[in-house]
Amino acid sequence: DPQVTLSFYKRLYPFKPLFTWLNQNLAPTNLFTHREFAFTLIGDTYLRYHSFSNVEEFKQAVLRLNPTRFEIGPVYNARPRDRKTLAPGVLKPMLRELVFDIDMTDYDEIRTCCSGKEICGRCWAYISAAVKVLDPALREEFGFKHLLWVYSGRRGIHLWISDQAALALTDDERRTLMSYLEVIKGGKEMSKKVNVRSSNLGKPTELHPALMKSYKRLEKPFVEIVLEDQKCFDRREGWEELLKLIPRRETVQALREKWEANPDKSSRLKWGDFMNLMRADETDTLRPAAEDIILQYTYPRLDAEVSKHRNHLLKAPFCIHPATGRICVPVDPSKINEFDPMTVPTVGELLEELGLAQAGGESQTDAAPGSEWEKTKLKPYVDMLERHTAGVMADAKERRQAAAKGALSW
Repeated sequence: DPQVTLSFYKRLYPFKPLFTWLNQNLAPTNLFTHREFAFTLIGDTYLRYHSFSNVEEFKQAVLRLNPTRFEIGPVYNARPRDRKTLAPGVLKPMLRELVFDIDMTDYDEIRTCCSGKEICGRCWAYISAAVKVLDPALREEFGFKHLLWVYSGRRGIHLWISDQAALALTDDERRTLMSYLEVIKGGKEMSKKVNVRSSNLGKPTELHPALMKSYKRLEKPFVEIVLEDQKCFDRREGWEELLKLIPRRETVQALREKWEANPDKSSRLKWGDFMNLMRADETDTLRPAAEDIILQYTYPRLDAEVSKHRNHLLKAPFCIHPATGRICVPVDPSKINEFDPMTVPTVGELLEELGLAQAGGESQTDAAPGSEWEKTKLKPYVDMLERHTAGVMADAKERRQAAAKGALSW
C-alpha cells in the first residue's frame, strides 16, 4: 500500500542514523554526497545513480518517490547524479563497504522444513550457524571491527563492514578475499561442493588452520541442525546424498546395506554408523571426508558475486520487505541464537503502535521530526545501528586526528 509506505517514511524511517552511519561524520562528506542510491518504484521501475548533498535532500527524495525499497551503492569519484555531464568512463567507484549476502534459498537442498521463499525458525538455524562462523572469521583473520548484520526482511541476512580497510578494497582484493572465504561451490548438479584440500602422496591434506577453526565451531550445529532437527538423512534421498560424499566404495556399500535393512534409523544413528567406520579406518581417508561433509551441510553459503564488486548495490537497512511487510533490522551477532525472524516488527504493527501512542495522549509533536521510531518496537534496532555507528565514527575521528598531527609534524 503506497500510503502505508509513505507513512512509514514520513514518521518512522531513521534517515539521520542511516546518514551518519554511511557518512562517518556529522557534516556531509564524499562518503555520502558521492554515494549512489537506487530506487525501486511501484510497478518495478528502477532508478539508479541518484545522489544527495545532505540527509534532508535524501529524505525529501524518498518522500517524493515513495519507493517500495531503495539500495545503497558505492562512493564514486564524482557525484553519480552528474554522470551525464562527465565523459564516458570517467565515473568510477572508489570506496564501498565490504558486503555479504546469505540467502536461505541456497540451503534448499539441505533443509527439510521449508523450500523456496518460505522460512521458519527451524531453518533459520542455518543462518545462525553461518553468522557464528563468518563474524569471528572476519574479525580474527582480517582484523575487521565494524560489522553490521542486517536481516533481509524475509529469508536471509546481509553484512556491511565499514572499516576503512574494507571500504578501500579494490575489486581484485575483494575477489581474493572471497576466494579465501568461499567454501561451498557448485550448483545443484554437483554433489560434492567442498573441495578445499590438495593431495599429498595420495592422501588429502589437513584443513587450513583458519578453516579448522570454522569447522570446530560447526561440529555442534551440525548435530543440532542437520541430524536432530532437519533429520537430513532420515529418508533415502537424504542418505543417498550423504553416501555420494564418502570416497571409499566399500564403506558406501556397507552403509547402504545397513540402512536399507533398517531404513527407519534416525539421521543421528546413521551418522553414528559412519563415525564407527571412520574410527576403524586405518587409511585415515574417511576422517577428512567427514570434516568436509560437516562443512558442506553447515558452512555459510555466500552469494559471492555480491561481495566481489564495489558497484554492487544492496538493499538499505530499515527498508520494508514488500512480500512480508517486515523491516530489515540490524541483528546482534552475539545473540543470533535468540533472533527469530518471525518476531521482527512489520510496518503495520509499527504504525498501529503510533496510533495507540497518539490515542494514549502522545501527539506527533512529542517526538523530534523523523524520530517517532523512538515510540515503537523499532527503537532497539535503531539504537543498535547508532551504537555501531559510534564505533565507526570514533575510528574515523582518530584517523583525522592522526592525519592532522602528521601534517603539523611535517
